[in-house]
Amino acid sequence: MVMFNPPHPGETLREDVLPELKLTVTQAASQLGVSRITLSRVLHGHASVSVDLARRLEKWLGGPANGPSADSWLRQQLQYDLWQARQTPEPKVQPAVMA
Repeated sequence: MVMFNPPHPGETLREDVLPELKLTVTQAASQLGVSRITLSRVLHGHASVSVDLARRLEKWLGGPANGPSADSWLRQQLQYDLWQARQTPEPKVQPAVMA
């Protein structure tokens, strides 16, 4: 089975959402109520989409009825994080044994 590297959710925001809305990072950050630095770090994959930001994105883009839900942003972040983690050696753990 071939695995692929899922995109960081910031890539979706940077390449799809902001251009579609014709917004700069500064404008989007202002509308979201976060700092430009915070949003820029997410857009460039240097920070994760937090629960707070996921909720802000959901509300900003029209709620789950008209846009991506907070859950979808968090799932995308989780898929990215898990794929990245699986590129490193497996952690050394002992199997669970009943006491």
